Amino acid sequence: MTESFRRSGEYPQGQQQHSQSSYPGTPEAGGAFPPPPAYDPPRPVNAAPGSAMWPAPVPEGSPAPPARRRRVKGPLGLLAAVAIAAAAVGGGTAYAFQELTGKDSTSTSAGASVVPTSKKGTVAGVAEAVSPAIVEISATSNAGSSTGSGVVITSDGEIVTNNHVVSGASTVKVRTNDGKTYTADVVGTDAKKDLALIKLKNASGLKTASLGDSDNVKVGDEVVAIGSPEGLTGTVTSGIVSALDRDVTVSTDEEQQQQQGGGSDGQWPFEFGGQQFNGDTGSSKTTYKALQTDASLNPGNSGGALIDMNGNIIGINSAMYSASSDSGSGSSGAGSVGLGFAIPVNTVKADLDSLRSGGTSGS
Repeated sequence: MTESFRRSGEYPQGQQQHSQSSYPGTPEAGGAFPPPPAYDPPRPVNAAPGSAMWPAPVPEGSPAPPARRRRVKGPLGLLAAVAIAAAAVGGGTAYAFQELTGKDSTSTSAGASVVPTSKKGTVAGVAEAVSPAIVEISATSNAGSSTGSGVVITSDGEIVTNNHVVSGASTVKVRTNDGKTYTADVVGTDAKKDLALIKLKNASGLKTASLGDSDNVKVGDEVVAIGSPEGLTGTVTSGIVSALDRDVTVSTDEEQQQQQGGGSDGQWPFEFGGQQFNGDTGSSKTTYKALQTDASLNPGNSGGALIDMNGNIIGINSAMYSASSDSGSGSSGAGSVGLGFAIPVNTVKADLDSLRSGGTSGS
């Protein structure tokens, strides 16, 4: 049938010719284009002529209805739909989280880098990116005062630190990286994990830390530690992860911790490998799994951050051993010997809800 149409130069009504030919109605053949066929609207199946469902014929010469836009099908249409959906999710997730919880959506992407591209993989890059989120904590109790560090996790001033830094404190003062000082309340404590959550008063717009994934940490990974040893705010040291899953034992006795906090070395006692370091842990104690690092930690680093080279927090520094004159080593003073421990950040993330609701307070 198609061949006979081509030979005669005639085409069925409504079919267009795609190549230039001598079709009698074309301008090349001296004719004019034939008028379009009258529009006959679609009608439902089984509709009887003359019924309400049978549309009236369109008068001759009436303009044809506008062409319906065809939906893009196939791979292109699918890709466009996926792109639109992804944009909607990406733009709305953080906002929705903050609206529902009233808190910032602290990053927990272990692979994402918060370090500037030009300084990626360098200690300087990590320090530049993370230092603004590390604070110095000064706690005062009946037993005296102590100094530690903390990690800001929300822009309105939620800070994670060690329980032994703020345990039993009557007042807590915090100094941020830019030199501002705030008063803080202790929100919740967990003596069994040596963790605490404090909240600054009248704070907003603070730089927050990115919480990583401590399950992905490997022995030999390079790390950076940031804290306030001996009140030296924003001190940066570096090293590697020396070991995983070390059993570290610390005191859960509030009075014991306060007494040790005012000791000659200003360090918190802990047990490791069957030995006690930095004093007596007492009879009330707890053991947790820790990351071991040779990054230099000193008194005051407790509660500070252990950070991977992408700028993500992988641990909260909690204990360190230093040789001293009373340790039997013959050393004349205290100092880091590259034996430090940090609470894995995944332990911290799992404990946040409990801390926000008041924690276990040593129970």
